[in-house]
Amino acid sequence: MPAHGDKLSEAEINALVELIYTPLPSIPKWGMDEIIPSQTIHNAVSTLPDKPVHQSDLLNLFTVVETGDHHVTILDGDTFDPIWRFKSHFALHGGAKYSPDGRYVYFGSRDGWVSKYDLWSLKQVAEIRAGINTRNIAVSSDGKWVMVGNYLPHSIVVLNAEDLTPFRYIPVADGEGVTSRVSAVYDARPRISFIAALKDIKEIWELSYDPEAEPIREGFQHNFRKGEEEGFIVSEQPFGIRRIAVDDYMDDFFFDPYYAEVIGASRTDKKGVVYNLDVRKKVSDLDLSGMPHLGSGIVFDYQDRMVMATPHIKDATISVIDMETWETIKRIETLGPGFFARSHENTPYFWVDVFFGEHKDAIHIIDKRTLEIVKTLRHEPNQTVAHVEFTRDGRYALVSIWEEDGAIIVYDAETFAEIKRIPMSRPSGKYNVFNKINLSSGTSH
Repeated sequence: MPAHGDKLSEAEINALVELIYTPLPSIPKWGMDEIIPSQTIHNAVSTLPDKPVHQSDLLNLFTVVETGDHHVTILDGDTFDPIWRFKSHFALHGGAKYSPDGRYVYFGSRDGWVSKYDLWSLKQVAEIRAGINTRNIAVSSDGKWVMVGNYLPHSIVVLNAEDLTPFRYIPVADGEGVTSRVSAVYDARPRISFIAALKDIKEIWELSYDPEAEPIREGFQHNFRKGEEEGFIVSEQPFGIRRIAVDDYMDDFFFDPYYAEVIGASRTDKKGVVYNLDVRKKVSDLDLSGMPHLGSGIVFDYQDRMVMATPHIKDATISVIDMETWETIKRIETLGPGFFARSHENTPYFWVDVFFGEHKDAIHIIDKRTLEIVKTLRHEPNQTVAHVEFTRDGRYALVSIWEEDGAIIVYDAETFAEIKRIPMSRPSGKYNVFNKINLSSGTSH
């Protein structure tokens, strides 16, 4: 391998990709017997105050994950002053998740720890280790459940959201015993279910938490009268596994606004595909290449139609796709491959970083009405800037300087003028409470 700082060759990059996509040959033992003893309740929900201990707008708070020194900062979205900073677990996953009312924030770390904090009292509630290598977590729309997707072991763990008590351990395998890492778990609010992306099995899983959901049945069945059904009951509800077979591995995908369809990137064919979750079939192919980062795509209205925009990790391109015809409307050329796209319903622009390459200090601002770049902001030379997030009202945009001695830069979202710079240690992501619990604000799903 090359020395630190040298560029990898194409062969070396391909070898690393192959290593990432190759399942581990053996899975260490890790189940409920290991998970249960790890739980700690620091402050029971019943002991927490019934009103906040601070004066900040509860829905305009930002949770900032600082990976440089493994801390989290809670930022007031009106004054942009930190109101709480605490040490997190090692290698915290950037995606903070909130309870439906915005009071509690949940984190998952790469080494399997799930933590819950109260944004009213500024106290930790509980924590538990739900895996050895965890990809991410999701919180149900009713606020009752936290789902954990693991790389290692190959499993999904369901926790009670109140105190993170384990509810169910679900091994991830197909009908022939092939196991899989979990790439991600998502809450699908309108469906009252979680959706799981799998890395090593050609399936998408839907796991319902609807109290009225019927048991999942598979196999030959010719009598559907209640009490007289014949067939194989795969699993009882909640969290019965509804399998959607796919043509290729779908370890990264994006939802339409109604959560009826998922848009994924095919790993081997280098194209995009659309699957309908109701009919459980592919409904369209997409003209996508260059490894689109669909998980960071956004949706918005363009000329009276719904479109999605997604950056590409390998190409200096943003693809804009009509979500009715699934045709590519436009490819927007950028200064380099990007990672995150963000917008807000109260701004006519969306912002995209240039995360990879020599122009990583740049961010493009694109007009949603014309699909043209109207401004390119340049920051500190040779420093990576990424992950834009807006205030609750969309008036300000916050950008991360993704360096050890980094910062959050606050911009006026209309004039693009810099308003404030807040020192941070490698702020990898920042998440506004209102925007995360109100997905119609134009952020990614």
